[in-house]
Amino acid sequence: MKTKSKHLLVIRLSAMGDVAMTVPVLKSLLEAYPELRVTVLTRGFFAPIFDGLENVSVHVADVSEKHKGIYGIWKLYRELRTLKFHAVADLHNVLRSNILKPFFRLGGTPFVQIDKGRKEKKALTAPKGKVFSQLKSTHQRYADVFTQLGYPFTLPNTNFLGKRKMTAKTLEIIGSNSKKWVGVAPFAAYSGKMYPLDLMEKVVSELNKTNQYKICMLGGGQKEKELLEIWESRYNNCLSLIGKLSFEEEIALISNLDLMLSMDSGNAHLAALFGIPTVTLWGVTHPYAGFYPYGQDADNAFLSDRKTYPLIPTSIYGNKVPQGYENVMATIDPDKVLKKVTLLLNA
Repeated sequence: MKTKSKHLLVIRLSAMGDVAMTVPVLKSLLEAYPELRVTVLTRGFFAPIFDGLENVSVHVADVSEKHKGIYGIWKLYRELRTLKFHAVADLHNVLRSNILKPFFRLGGTPFVQIDKGRKEKKALTAPKGKVFSQLKSTHQRYADVFTQLGYPFTLPNTNFLGKRKMTAKTLEIIGSNSKKWVGVAPFAAYSGKMYPLDLMEKVVSELNKTNQYKICMLGGGQKEKELLEIWESRYNNCLSLIGKLSFEEEIALISNLDLMLSMDSGNAHLAALFGIPTVTLWGVTHPYAGFYPYGQDADNAFLSDRKTYPLIPTSIYGNKVPQGYENVMATIDPDKVLKKVTLLLNA
């Protein structure tokens, strides 16, 4: 009689970059244990990130309405328990998953949560007594959860996804020519990790002058849309994609880029999933916190000057900017960024 396959629930609700970072981990896990089935509990918007992963499905957590509050989480648990999971890997470890935890444990389902390393991250970002050292990567922290559940595996640095097929709509918008495609994502959730727009425009302008590249500009929100449309009108090789593609279509486009230039943000992590050379610009955050894009060369990161601004990193997510640290990213030379981008594109 055939043994029923094991079924794991993986919880990772947000944010986009953190959700994307689960992908190479899940891919490596399932290559080591092909008998496993995995259901990822996440927000519906993020479901396309997991397209093409074998034995992976998505269960949507509607945390704004249906699954809001304690009663909503109880309803979510009742939905999940019908799927008969043999264990839960909580890669998020937040209030919602902590409420789910006793429900599963009372039902006899093993429930292991990520160690976020809060103590060492606090030391890394401390204004006094800072311990400035490389912490464990988030990818490895995810992998450690599966090890605790009895599924140890080696996480390689190059387990990338293949390119995705673009829609006819996307190809029509991008156009057909022999130019290389450069993704530019100039925005971030917090100003503390966003490159000054005048310096980013200088990089875009110089790339545009070469007439060798199609510059695909990514972002979201009305203000960002208006800005990128100005750049689009100003530079003939630039194309603003805000509002023109679905998230699924954006991911497919990103998978076909020749290079991504991004902040410490979600677009960097999406590009890294496909092995796209990804140049990242860092402000008050720092790669030492463990959120460096998967499989990327350390030389692809441009960091703000810690000699001038020794408190960097001031926070893990870029939301804490001490007085006087508002312009740390101006210490990143746009000419050096341009040189690196050009070098990688012509490698």
